[in-house]
Amino acid sequence: MILITGATSGIGEACARAFAASGKDLWLMGRRAERLQSLAAELRTAHRVEVRHTVLDVRDREAFRDLATRESSSLERVETCIVNAGLALGLEPLQEGTSEDWEQMIDTNLKGALWTTELLLPFFTRANRGHFIFMGSVAARWMYARGNVYSATKAALHALAESLRLDLLGSRIRVSTLAPGLVETEFSRVRFKGDEQRAEAVYSGLEPLSPGDVADAALWVATRPEHVTIQELVIYPTAQASPSQVARTPATPPR
Repeated sequence: MILITGATSGIGEACARAFAASGKDLWLMGRRAERLQSLAAELRTAHRVEVRHTVLDVRDREAFRDLATRESSSLERVETCIVNAGLALGLEPLQEGTSEDWEQMIDTNLKGALWTTELLLPFFTRANRGHFIFMGSVAARWMYARGNVYSATKAALHALAESLRLDLLGSRIRVSTLAPGLVETEFSRVRFKGDEQRAEAVYSGLEPLSPGDVADAALWVATRPEHVTIQELVIYPTAQASPSQVARTPATPPR
C-alpha cells in the first residue's frame, strides 16, 4: 500500500493516479474531504485497487497519533510513503513577510513531514522494510530572491531526509528525495493567495513540468530493486536551469 499526503491536488493527486495505474493499493490523505472521496472512488473504479482515504491536516500531530492507535493494522501494510504535503506563501523580502505565513510553511513543510515520518517509522522499523519518498524542491539547494522561509523549510526537509537515511543505515528502509523545479499546479495560486493573473505569469512563456512528470519519477524511484536507493532526484523542465534562471519566449503558443 502506498500512503500519500497532500493527495487532493497537484503532484500528490498525480502520484495517486500513477501508483493506482500500476496496480498499487493506496491510502490518500489531505484536507479536502470532497476531493479525497471523489478521487478515491474514481481510482477504485478505474483500476480495481483498494483506496483508503483520511481527511487530515499534516500540521496536526495529535491526529497522527490517534491514527497510529486506531489504524495500526492498516499502517503495517504501508510499503511506501510519499511525503508530499507542502506549500509556499508569499514572495516578499524577509523584512516584508508575515510571521503567520512563516509559521504555516514551517508547520506544513517541515513539521508535517516530521509527523508523517513519526507515524510510519515504528511500523517500517518493526518490519525492517519501507520507503520514504520526500517531495522536496530545487529551492532546498539553490536559493532564489524572496524565497527565504519557503527555501529554508525545503532545505530543512532535505536535511531531515539525509539524516534519516544515516540513522537507518543497516536496515532495509529506504529514503529518497525528489526535487522538482517549476511544476504547474495550484502551488503559485496558493503562494499568491488566489491571485490568478500573478500565478499564471509564473508559467507563461515556457513549458513547465506537469504533476504527471513528477509522479512518473516517484513511481520509478519507488519501484527500483530493494537493494537500490535513489538518494535524490532533481527534475527541471528543459526551459529552466535554476530556480531563478528560466528561458521564456512570448511565441510559446497557449496550451
